[in-house]
Amino acid sequence: KSEGSTPEDEAPEGTAGSTFMVPKKEISMVPDMGKWKRSQAYADYMGFILTLNEGVKGKKLTCEYKVSETVEKLLDLLGTLDRWINETPPADQPSRFGNKAYRTWYSKLDQEAEALVLAVLPADKCAAAPEIAVYLKESVGNSTRIDYGTGHEAAFAVFLCCLCKVGALRVDDQLAIVFKVFNRYLSVMRKLQRTYRMEPAGSQGVWGLDDFQFLPFIWGSSQFVDHPTLEPRHFIDERVVNEHHQDYMFLDCIKFINEMKTGPFAEHSNQLWNISAVPSWSKVNQGLIRMYKAECLEKFPVIQHFKFGSLLSIQPIKP
Repeated sequence: KSEGSTPEDEAPEGTAGSTFMVPKKEISMVPDMGKWKRSQAYADYMGFILTLNEGVKGKKLTCEYKVSETVEKLLDLLGTLDRWINETPPADQPSRFGNKAYRTWYSKLDQEAEALVLAVLPADKCAAAPEIAVYLKESVGNSTRIDYGTGHEAAFAVFLCCLCKVGALRVDDQLAIVFKVFNRYLSVMRKLQRTYRMEPAGSQGVWGLDDFQFLPFIWGSSQFVDHPTLEPRHFIDERVVNEHHQDYMFLDCIKFINEMKTGPFAEHSNQLWNISAVPSWSKVNQGLIRMYKAECLEKFPVIQHFKFGSLLSIQPIKP
């Protein structure tokens, strides 16, 4: 782990024998994809996604759960990002998409990310800040292309996974991680996408699930498992969406799509339309997990941007 270490890695820290490092890219060619799929990082990431998937099963966003001090601090962090959007209005420019003011907003995060992460970490884990801050910066879109996609969303999940690994977030924070922190992250990302007219990164257009997100559909479908009345066929009914979107992440995603797109749902969101025909939510949930692996985690254009460090390691999984 000492190779490629930078001076900030040598800082004294509470965790004896663990050296943090600034994450770097490891997947530079298509043949490297096998290294990713066999890595500790892949196993840890998928394990994290699936643990949360189990945790939210059958639960509403509005249910009771513990909100720890770290969760409160993460909400403060996201509130800061939100406030910076208000302070950085879109620029007047000829092209509709990719508003340049996004770069101004992003440069603020670029400068402040490490300090923001330090504020969330327990004092004895402060040495992890440079490593974890990289994932926060990667989670809000690309400042060159002014785009956002599932790879950026994945970086936010990695950010949360790293906070679990260093013990800042704990097992009993599961519901708050999805319902409070991730949900707030989603609302800030939607505001970014709207305000700066961000392009979808690597979108498959009408054949993709959604232009920007994937995880809230996985966790959101899990929330519906064994629901007494609402079935997959109901989510294309706007009345159902308007009535229940405060309780269900999946419906909140549909509501955002309905606000952003015009024309028949079956045309602008063909994949979701197809999913509405699946008989049960558990089938939807399982299908989306398979699709996420195939369409996001096993696609080179997404994974080539992924960065690996000491917390999310490219080392092969221990047999």
